[in-house]
Amino acid sequence: MNTCGLCERELETGYLCPRDTLRLAKRLAELPILYAEVGECLVPRRHSWGDIIATKGAAGPRSPLNEDVLDVISAGRAAEVVRLWRVDVQRVRWPQHGAPAPAPLAADCRWLAMELDWITAHYPAAGDLAREVGELEAQARSVVGDPLPRRKVVGQCIAVTDDGGTVCGADITHSAGESRLVCRTCRTVYEGETDLLLLLHYQPQQTA
Repeated sequence: MNTCGLCERELETGYLCPRDTLRLAKRLAELPILYAEVGECLVPRRHSWGDIIATKGAAGPRSPLNEDVLDVISAGRAAEVVRLWRVDVQRVRWPQHGAPAPAPLAADCRWLAMELDWITAHYPAAGDLAREVGELEAQARSVVGDPLPRRKVVGQCIAVTDDGGTVCGADITHSAGESRLVCRTCRTVYEGETDLLLLLHYQPQQTA
């Protein structure tokens, strides 16, 4: 008889109970989104329409940041922790293989999620893995808030949809971690600095 490595519930086999396995799967899916949002919260924007304007090359003073927070709660640290778990799981499951190639946080989270059946059944440190992923989630939520950040409306689509010059005008939304904007109505894609600047320039004027 085994016990769950997280909640210590008795198990007939394996190292993580079904409830904690489902929670771990959910956290692995959400972690990359949360830490992309953490980056947006900790790095000041240079423009009032900052959801879609890149910050690189920004001039002028920046808001003071707590470097201790950056060291503890950052996508880089989360990626490092998750990477170490991926390396160890692979070492135990396939000892004849070398370490996996470097990969971003989202790829390592996805890899661990795909191996959860084996992890819960055969990996003695499954509870420690679930615990650390839970801590990473809690740290991220302490910055971005709870629940998981929703998509934000960043403007209206400026694409012309017919020969008569009709402008789409549908709301365009953005979620943390996305590198481009896509209108869900007409499917126009806005990608790159030029597209985003044009989108900003042709937004309808705000009325008083």
